[in-house]
Amino acid sequence: MHTVRDAHTRTVQAPAEVVGALIDRLGGQPDPLFPTPVWPPMRFDRPLGVGADGGHGFVRYRVAAYEPGRRIRFAFTPDPSGEDTGHHEVTVHPLGADRCRVDHVLESRLPLARRIVWHLAIRAVHGTVVEELFDNLERAATGRLGAPVRRSPRVRLLNRLLWDRPTAVALPEGAHLARSAFSRTDFQDAWQMPLRPGMPREPEAWEGVLRGASFPVLARRGGEILLGKDAGHLDFRASLLVADDRITLGTVVRTHHRGGRLYMAVIRRIHPFVVRGALRRAHRELALAAPGAAERWRPAAPEEGRELPSC
Repeated sequence: MHTVRDAHTRTVQAPAEVVGALIDRLGGQPDPLFPTPVWPPMRFDRPLGVGADGGHGFVRYRVAAYEPGRRIRFAFTPDPSGEDTGHHEVTVHPLGADRCRVDHVLESRLPLARRIVWHLAIRAVHGTVVEELFDNLERAATGRLGAPVRRSPRVRLLNRLLWDRPTAVALPEGAHLARSAFSRTDFQDAWQMPLRPGMPREPEAWEGVLRGASFPVLARRGGEILLGKDAGHLDFRASLLVADDRITLGTVVRTHHRGGRLYMAVIRRIHPFVVRGALRRAHRELALAAPGAAERWRPAAPEEGRELPSC
């Protein structure tokens, strides 16, 4: 085992009390700092405090130490033998009445294989996430940001590769338009993804999921949009349902004769790859285009005399 260490620091032109109050909102509702929806949100099983268990994405940890407004230490989940694997910690240091320094330090004990992965991939992603968190902190605390961090080509590639993948689900009960589309259904499936904080909840934003397929919108109801087309061999409907902080892409098909059934026997093997890829691509594109955490947290133009939200 070998210890890896990674440190980031940022001087913020705001009182330590203001910055500390923002740090205390990590993992909360809302969280003005963690860089969602581009990255998976930080979540805990209880309000921020010692013992809170959670993490972000596949990185799991618990709150091991907490000094409100000053310091939070997150201890990584121990390895199977119960041995401590390290921590990451954020601290706020006053530098005067209206200035402070924020540090983020990671120390982790890793075996050789995981250490190679750390240096090849995880370190770059981790550093970008921390710097984007600092960007959000600076924007939320001061109302401005000089030079936001830029994602390197490697980080953009890793972000794409690590993006959430749709999971197969039953056609939701809330997909009323899809469920009532045909009196008889010869094929149906549904794929679902969670919506990260900041992603659009309006179903109209998701109409482009099947871009290039030229399926017209046939009906709208609540959080569901129904697209589709009728043909001589079969009728096709696609349902886009936004409900319970999830987006679901459902499909229902009615065939008309043996030719339609033979066609579906082939297409049904290709169909899952197509719809999963389309939903995942749209999910990522909408996340990348969404406002950041700090932009959602405060007015976009505080210099115009608007008051800042209370921290």
